Amino acid sequence: MYRFPSILIPLSVLIFPEQGFGADKALGESRYNESCVSCHGQAGKGAASYPKISGNEVSYTTAKLEAYREGIKQGPNSALMIMMAKPLSDEEIENLAAYLEDAKYEVD
Repeated sequence: MYRFPSILIPLSVLIFPEQGFGADKALGESRYNESCVSCHGQAGKGAASYPKISGNEVSYTTAKLEAYREGIKQGPNSALMIMMAKPLSDEEIENLAAYLEDAKYEVD
């Protein structure tokens, strides 16, 4: 009997197959630097009362930004985040999430 080789597929790909594929990290970085860096710092490292937002899975960041866009409060800075997320398109959210997943802060 022939046995197929095991293939490991991340659960997030099975649950959210449309997210992350085709996302443009460069466009995400550009949008991040336009709208997010002043509060969350370079590469999402966090600053003052604004949390670190880099290093999370694409599905997590996408869900958070979509909830803010819908006006759902999720913490002490919700009013600001809701205002910032409202104009984001689905594509911009996917690009931001893709960029932030692997964003690294480099010290000069």
